[in-house]
Amino acid sequence: MTTVHSSNESTKLQLAQACKACMHNTSVENLTVKQICDYSHLSRQTFYRCFLDKYDLINWYFDRLLHESFNQMGSGKTIQEGLNLKFRYIQQEYVFFRAAFSSDTQNNLQQHDFDMIFAFYQNLIQKKHAECSQEILDILEMYCWASIYMTVKWVMQEMPKSPEELTKIMIAAMPKELSDLFKKLKILA
Repeated sequence: MTTVHSSNESTKLQLAQACKACMHNTSVENLTVKQICDYSHLSRQTFYRCFLDKYDLINWYFDRLLHESFNQMGSGKTIQEGLNLKFRYIQQEYVFFRAAFSSDTQNNLQQHDFDMIFAFYQNLIQKKHAECSQEILDILEMYCWASIYMTVKWVMQEMPKSPEELTKIMIAAMPKELSDLFKKLKILA
C-alpha cells in the first residue's frame, strides 16, 4: 500500500466521520457537502477529490461498514455467534446505518447488503465442502432477503431488541432445509 493511498484512505475516513457526526442532527437529504467539509476541516476540493457527492461518500462508508460487519460475522464459530457479532457492530454504528437505510429510496444499500450476505453464506457452505442444490440456493436467497428486511426494520425502529434477541429470531426463521444443512456442517447448534 502506498503512502498516497493511505493518506487518501485516512482523508476518506475523516470525511466519513464528519458525515456521520452531521447525521446526528441532519437527515441525509438535507446534509450538504459544505457541512461535511466544515465539520471535517477539509476543503470542498479535497472532498471532491475523494467523492463525487455525499451519496458516493455514504455508499463508500456503508460498504466499509458492511465489510467490517461481515468480518465480525465471519469471526464467529457458529452462525449464532457470527450474527451476534454482526448485530453488535451494527448497534455500535447505529446512527450511520439508520441514516443510510432511511435514505435508501432505490434499495441500493439493501441490495448491496443482500449481495454480501448471500455471498457470505455461499462461501461458508463452500468452505465446508458441501454441495449446494438450486433448491437450497433459492431457499438461501429468500432467507437472506428476509434477514435484510428484519435487520433494516430493527435499525429503523431504534433496535427494540438486543442483538442476541434478533439473532434468536433470525435462527428461528431459518427454513428447515437450510438449518438442517447448517447443522450437518456443524455451524448451527
